[in-house]
Amino acid sequence: MTKVLYEKDGRIGRITLNRPEVMNAIDDDLPRELAAAVAEADQDRTVHVMILSGAGRAFCAGYDLAYYAEGDGRGRATQEMPWDPVQDFQFMWANTQAFMSLFRALKPVICKVHGFAVAGGSDIALCADVVIMGDNALIGYMPTRVWGCPTTAMWVHRLGPEKAKRMMFTGDRINGREAADLGLVLKSVSDDRLDTEVEALAARMASVPINQLAMQKMVINSAVEAQINLTQRLATVFDGITRHSPEGVNFMTRVGQVGWKQAVRERDSGEFDWTNYRPFDSSS
Repeated sequence: MTKVLYEKDGRIGRITLNRPEVMNAIDDDLPRELAAAVAEADQDRTVHVMILSGAGRAFCAGYDLAYYAEGDGRGRATQEMPWDPVQDFQFMWANTQAFMSLFRALKPVICKVHGFAVAGGSDIALCADVVIMGDNALIGYMPTRVWGCPTTAMWVHRLGPEKAKRMMFTGDRINGREAADLGLVLKSVSDDRLDTEVEALAARMASVPINQLAMQKMVINSAVEAQINLTQRLATVFDGITRHSPEGVNFMTRVGQVGWKQAVRERDSGEFDWTNYRPFDSSS
């Protein structure tokens, strides 16, 4: 594996997303390498806890859209019309299950977020058992504005309906402090204390026997897992629909005209009407 690194450090298994040149953006390989690293740590009887982090400037900037949205991907995350929803679901469901390996592992997973955990990167982070963010790190799912639905659906599980709606209806990014205040993540600390805080919590957990950790995690997960699984299936279907709806097709047409970065700026600014495919009239 090269896109996700794994090393054992005493009782801690360290998993690192390793595509720093693109802020650890998700391609076809990264989800499967992530699941493989989680499985390796989970099967090692000397590893008590995992720490998940990202190399370079960010935890994960989401799906690699130069690879997918601009047509270079092998995974067929976007398709020519007519769209095949089953093919789309199979691809995205496999990724969702790879991310959920963090949740389903017997051992605790602490996710350390610096820089960004946005779009698909937030899907990964929120599948961990505990998330600690730097104060200036940003998390959000901007594609809910057009061209996406978070397939892991962990926002509502962590926030409850009203706060999840606040995030999903806007596509806003929030910093670590606000994420902690909302209850999305366990805590936010100053960026220079992030490593220290994560290491201290991991060391504390690592002093507990593996079987104790596993039993507590299974009991807690059992209270929510059935509902999460049902919600994820719907979210994964809707993710495909958002990318192939009239608004999604208009968005991709715009990407072809002005490039991905400008189209995203227009999406996130709220100044573009994707149904009618034109900028909003500021005088109306």
